[in-house]
Amino acid sequence: MRILEANKPSIILILLIILSLTMGLNINSYGANHREAPITALDVKADIPDVFAFVSYDPDDLDAADKVTLIVTFDPFLEPGNGPTYFPFDPEILYAIRVDNDHDAVEDIVFEFRFESEIRLPGSFTVYVGAGEGIDAPANAPLPAIANPVVPPAITALSGPGSEGLGLRQTYHVTMIKDGVSSELSTGFMMFKVPSNVGPRTMPNYPALFELGIYDVGDGISVFAGTVDDPFWLDLGAAFDSINFRSQGFVVQGVLTDDQDADDTQNFASDEFSGYNVNAIAIEVPIAMLTSDGEIHPASDPEATIGVWGSSSRPTTKTYNSPGEKATVSTDFTQIQRMGNPLINELIIGVGSKDTFSMSEPKDDAEFSDFFLDPFFARVLNAVYEALFGPDILPVPDTPRLDLLPLVNYLPPIAAEGTPSGPIADLLRLNTGVPPTPPDQQSRLGLLGGDPAGNPNGRRIRDDVIDITSRVAVGVLDPDFNIFPHNRIGDGVNINDMPYRDSFPYLSFAHSGRDSRHIDPGEAGCLGAAFGICPTNSDIPNGGVGEGGGSGCSIAAAGSNANATAFLIPGLSLIYMFVRRLARRKSRKAGL
Repeated sequence: MRILEANKPSIILILLIILSLTMGLNINSYGANHREAPITALDVKADIPDVFAFVSYDPDDLDAADKVTLIVTFDPFLEPGNGPTYFPFDPEILYAIRVDNDHDAVEDIVFEFRFESEIRLPGSFTVYVGAGEGIDAPANAPLPAIANPVVPPAITALSGPGSEGLGLRQTYHVTMIKDGVSSELSTGFMMFKVPSNVGPRTMPNYPALFELGIYDVGDGISVFAGTVDDPFWLDLGAAFDSINFRSQGFVVQGVLTDDQDADDTQNFASDEFSGYNVNAIAIEVPIAMLTSDGEIHPASDPEATIGVWGSSSRPTTKTYNSPGEKATVSTDFTQIQRMGNPLINELIIGVGSKDTFSMSEPKDDAEFSDFFLDPFFARVLNAVYEALFGPDILPVPDTPRLDLLPLVNYLPPIAAEGTPSGPIADLLRLNTGVPPTPPDQQSRLGLLGGDPAGNPNGRRIRDDVIDITSRVAVGVLDPDFNIFPHNRIGDGVNINDMPYRDSFPYLSFAHSGRDSRHIDPGEAGCLGAAFGICPTNSDIPNGGVGEGGGSGCSIAAAGSNANATAFLIPGLSLIYMFVRRLARRKSRKAGL
């Protein structure tokens, strides 16, 4: 205590130095979620943030237009640096992608993904470790000696040489169930889940590692499973603050200018999903394998339209055993979550019904028709805009909202005339006869932006579903309501924080655990003004497409944050050494 008292002025000075260093750091102390139902708020491994279904558009694949890509994501808001075990799929969960091809809202084809985990480095403090060609023990290593290398080689492979540092490795298999017959799509292959991107020392070429996790299983089918950049983008906090969008292109808040609305390359508000990862399963399948008669049909043919949804299910019973033993689980499953259209459960279904909706089947969705055809979300938009910005600024259609039926029935403008409408059901409906739009010509507003291959005709990863959903909610599918400002509502987030791939699985690489960055509302250009451009992680040099992957943060891009971070770690070490030496010197003088 006497030493501390004697050194108080010096220690105060040191603390002030540390404070000045950390003032510039962007430290996230909040959490957010996709967790739209109480049941998945408690079981995030089973939560489904997003479902995508689109006709493939890889410009280098001559057969892409004859295939459909189906993607379902799970386990949202994964903080890239959150080790030591990172983000495995749950081996107990049955992950599934379901397809209805005869318009009755009952699955006709199911793709089931099941995972198994292998602990390969049981003595390691973290599940992913590696550097260079491996690091041997130094001469002064403590005894007894252990086998070299102490640090395995950098992780450059999913199996064999270069995979030694994968302390937790997951394999998976995919089963297709069609007409009651199960077919193992992964027969003859050992398929590995792509791990999260730990950082450039452990995984020096993450994009190459990612490529190793894309599998061709024959018959024109490709599959993928792994941790990826969360492909969703939204000013989430603004949306859930009673639709308090930041975008201020016009005097009316949350209404984009024509230039903002036409700009699919910039953000005008912050993307709360920036810098986060998510787990994803993806499969690319020939269209002829999905239609009821095994043929490819033009868009005008009722047989061309299918319905897609994802689901997660857990064993009905589970018994925990002694420590270290696997739990005993039943072979019967109970559905935990399902999802078809984007934002239905999140923004349309009432909180008191969200769990029931999550665990029910689409064919029984008539129970929720009041939510579908009289969405409270639309009433909130109407009330907020009328109260804040004047009378008759945002009227919405009267109920029942028949303009919304194409989202829950097989109807035009998605399905062809004459398609059986089927029961009211939350399915992501995709007209497989609509040719894909090339990547450089896609509109983020999909069908609303004159791009017939986009949402609500299926959903591509580039489709801006919050702007689309908000506009559809206030009536733009009804010509009488496809007017200003209804057709300019937007949150100001127009693109993802990372560039997407133009080939299967189309998703972006996972953010680096070491170098990830979240873009927050307080950053320059993120307040929604028409003249302000909010940055994205793709603006950062080598921010995910070069070696190392992830969202590396350069000094030029991150300003004082990067300078502070670069200086803070070695600076703290020097300060610690200084304090110790000062304390020892004082002790010797005091004779202690």
